[in-house]
Amino acid sequence: MFFGRFEHTLDDKGRLTIPAKYRNILATGVVITRGLDRCLYVYPSSEWGQISERIKQLSQMKKSARSFVRFLFAEAIDCIPDKQGRVLIPAYLREHANLSDEVIVAGSHDRLEIWNPDAYQEENSRLQQDADALAEQLSELGIL
Repeated sequence: MFFGRFEHTLDDKGRLTIPAKYRNILATGVVITRGLDRCLYVYPSSEWGQISERIKQLSQMKKSARSFVRFLFAEAIDCIPDKQGRVLIPAYLREHANLSDEVIVAGSHDRLEIWNPDAYQEENSRLQQDADALAEQLSELGIL
C-alpha cells in the first residue's frame, strides 16, 4: 500500500528517484502511465498485471471502454528502476502532467502519483473544501 507525500526533483534527463520507502517494493519493475487529473500513475508491475486482467473484462463494444483502455495503455511504459532507484519519465508523459524539475510523489493506495506541485496543491485544496461532501458519499459505500 502506498501513502504519504514526497517532494522530489527530476534530473536533467527526466529521471525521478523513487521515494526510499518504496524502492524495495518497486525494484522489480514499474509501469508509468497517464493518470486522471493530469498526473502520472506509477504501478508496481504485479499490480499492472492485475489491472490488465480486470480491464480485459470490459466490453470492447463500448466506446468508453475502448477510450479508457487507449488512455491508460497507449502511453504506458514499463521500466526497472536503476541502482539508485531512478526511473526515466519520457518527455510525452512529463508533458501530460506538466512536470519540470520539482514534483510531488503522492501515495494513492495501489499506486504512486506524480504531480506538478501547483496542480497537486490545487487538487488538494479542492479536496479539503469538498471533504464533508466526499465523506458523506463514501459513507453510503460503507468505507468510512
